[in-house]
Amino acid sequence: MKLLLSLLLWINFAGNPDLTSIRKMYSSVTKSESNAKEFSEKLATVSNDDAKILVAYKAASILLDSKFEKKLKDKMDRFKEGANLLESTIKSEPNNIEIRMIRLSIQENVPGITGYKKNIKEDKNYITAHYAEQNAVLKDYLKDFVLQSKSFSEKEKQFVK
Repeated sequence: MKLLLSLLLWINFAGNPDLTSIRKMYSSVTKSESNAKEFSEKLATVSNDDAKILVAYKAASILLDSKFEKKLKDKMDRFKEGANLLESTIKSEPNNIEIRMIRLSIQENVPGITGYKKNIKEDKNYITAHYAEQNAVLKDYLKDFVLQSKSFSEKEKQFVK
């Protein structure tokens, strides 16, 4: 019985990626198509019933994958799929600062033609206002993002230093 329980727990934990490794991968995911594909594969088993932060990273992986589609229609379909998933995740957890950071990182880097840039100011303001409330690990992660972000001016970045 203990063996069966241990096996079931192992399968359950092996099925979902851990947040620490996902965060580490996310920071370098745009550097190459292989990084983006590896990131996407790592999140392939995540479903809408999983932790919303993992669902948000999965949405980001879909958005990033759309960049590498060959046909315009496939690019647009994948992009819409990722954007819709990310927006529904934010609706379910509007006060999750990391999900807002994910959306901001996507919106500040997508081409203007996508029309997916309308929440940059809102997410930037939310991150600025709620940064101090976060735990140390999340603060470090957010700080790394803010310091390299194109959305924050040098003066605005002072709140993380």
